Amino acid sequence: GKDHAAKAALFGIQQGSLDKEIRAASAEALIEIGFDGYAIGGLAVGEGQEAMFDVLDYAPGQLPADKPRYLMGVGKPDDLVGAVERGVDMFDCVLPSRSGRNGQAFTTRGALNIRNAKFAEDLAPLDEDCSCSVCTNHSRAYLHHLIRAKEILGAMLMTEHNIAYYQTLMAGMRGAIVEGSFADFAKNFRTAYLNP
Repeated sequence: GKDHAAKAALFGIQQGSLDKEIRAASAEALIEIGFDGYAIGGLAVGEGQEAMFDVLDYAPGQLPADKPRYLMGVGKPDDLVGAVERGVDMFDCVLPSRSGRNGQAFTTRGALNIRNAKFAEDLAPLDEDCSCSVCTNHSRAYLHHLIRAKEILGAMLMTEHNIAYYQTLMAGMRGAIVEGSFADFAKNFRTAYLNP
């Protein structure tokens, strides 16, 4: 095949904190310039999920529906599902790797801290619903030992699982959108994730 240079996409960043009017003015100015996509900035900086969702109830709608809408620096799995419900298409976040290094695993039944003593002899996988190589080959007890011993392999395996979990979550959301069943997906996700 013929080599094609990757085309970079330029995104304009909507700002305005929690203020609807300032965000509207920011969006209008960005749309006037014209971008390949639009980022929603100034959130995930400590305002809390409820305040973030309040902004996301209107901010994506202030941006063109035919261009990607990117929420910067988000987030926890339940943040992602709630943001997609509100019209966000793209995310970036350090949580899968940072949490993995610190012994936190994201699972279909919520987050768990593998450092906790209760996992010292637990032979179950991190997530029984996950088919990643970490969940297939290693127990919670082994991962607990690695993290408590500060072995770099522990951080690597926890991060590998978390990235696999996020990839599966995003693929599930994309599939549900295509099937027109996103509301059911979100409900089922919350039932399992928020009520482990």
